[in-house]
Amino acid sequence: MALVLGLAAACGGGDGGGGTTAKGGDDGSPKVTIAPANGDAKARPDGGVTVTAAGGTLGQVSVKLKGADVPGTLSADKTKWRSTWTLRPGGSYQVSATATSPKGKSTTATSAFRASRATAATRVNNVVPSQNETVGTGMPVFVQFNKAVPEKAKAAIERSIEISSSTPTEGAWRWLAPGESFNGLPSVVFRPKRPWKPRQKVTVTVHYAGLKIGDDVFGDRDVTRTFQIGDSHTVNINAKTHRAVVKKNGRTVRTWGVSLGSGGDVQKDGVDTLLTTSGVHLTMDRSRIERMRPPGKKKGDPGWYDEKVPWATRISNSGEYIHQNMDDPSCLGRRNCSHGCVRSPGEDARWFYGWSYRGDIVTITGTKRSLAWWNGWGYWQLPFAKWTSGSALGKTVTTTAHP
Repeated sequence: MALVLGLAAACGGGDGGGGTTAKGGDDGSPKVTIAPANGDAKARPDGGVTVTAAGGTLGQVSVKLKGADVPGTLSADKTKWRSTWTLRPGGSYQVSATATSPKGKSTTATSAFRASRATAATRVNNVVPSQNETVGTGMPVFVQFNKAVPEKAKAAIERSIEISSSTPTEGAWRWLAPGESFNGLPSVVFRPKRPWKPRQKVTVTVHYAGLKIGDDVFGDRDVTRTFQIGDSHTVNINAKTHRAVVKKNGRTVRTWGVSLGSGGDVQKDGVDTLLTTSGVHLTMDRSRIERMRPPGKKKGDPGWYDEKVPWATRISNSGEYIHQNMDDPSCLGRRNCSHGCVRSPGEDARWFYGWSYRGDIVTITGTKRSLAWWNGWGYWQLPFAKWTSGSALGKTVTTTAHP
C-alpha cells in the first residue's frame, strides 16, 4: 500500500487527523486530504471515505473496491466528496483525487487502505420476497436477522436500506417486537401505504456491510433482492353469504361457495379458536397436503381432530387456510362448519392454490373474531400512521425509480 502523489509543487504525509494530505505548493496549488489514511489496515467501516480540497475544487475522484467504483457524492461547492455507503469489512480500497486551484494549479493524491475485519454477530438472515419471485400487491418486504438488533443500530439500518420500484411508492418500515414476527426472527418490515401498483419490478438492497452494530463491530455484507409485483389479485370472503369472490385486476374471474369457522371453542383468554378471523389477510405460503390439528389439544380431548388436507393456502399464523373441503359438502355456500379455515370445493381450492401469489389480499368479513395485525402477515390491519410509528426514524419512505 504505497502512497503516490502527483503534485505541481507539493509534499505528502499524515495531516494529524487520521487522513492522508497532499499539501499545496508555493505556486498556489491546492491541498487534498483523503481519509482513511494511506496504509491504514484497520480503517473504521462506518466512517466511509472522505476527500476534501482546500484552496481549490475537486475534479476527478476515484474510489475502487476490487476494481469496481464505490459510489459517492460531491458537495455543491466541489470541495468535499463522501462515499454514499459504509465500507465493506476487510475490503481493500484505492483512492485517487485531483483538485485544481482558481489559477489552474492542480494537486493529485492517492491512498490505499483496508477496512477493519471486525464484524458483528448480528447478521441479515434473509430478505423476503425471494429473488425473482412474483408476489401480490399486498406483499410486505422483510429484512430478517439471526438475532436481536441493538436499539442503537436500528436507525442506521433503516437509513441503509435502498428500495426502488418501477412506480414510486410511499411506505414505511416497522420493527417487530418479540412475538410479532411470523417466523420468530427479529425483523424490520416495509409496508406500502396503499397496495403496490401491479406489474412492476422492485429491488431492495440492504447496505449492511460496515454499519456500526455494536461497540467496534460492523455489519458483514450487503444483501440485494429483486422481485416482481404481479397482477392485482383480491379475494373477498363473506361469512354471512358464504361466498368467495376472486378478482384479477378488478375483474371477477371466479366465485364459489365456502364454509367458515363454526365457533364454539372459547379459550381462557376469551378467544373462540373455531371462528375465522375477519380482516385483511395476505396469502403466505401453501402446501399440497397440510396436516391439521387443533392447537392446545391432544388426542382424546373434546374437539380433537387430525386431518391431512389438500390444496391448502395459508392466510394467517393461527392455522387459517383456504383449502379443499374434507367434510360435509352440504355446508359449502350454506353454513359455517369448519374449524376456522375457509373450506372450498376441491376444484376451486386446487385452482386457487395454483393461481395465487404470496401477498395476495384476502379480505374476510362477517365473523365475530378480528384478525390481529401481528397474526401472520396481517399488517394491513394497522392504520398507516400507527404502522409508521414503529419505524426507528419515525417517517415514511418513498421508493426511488427503478433503473
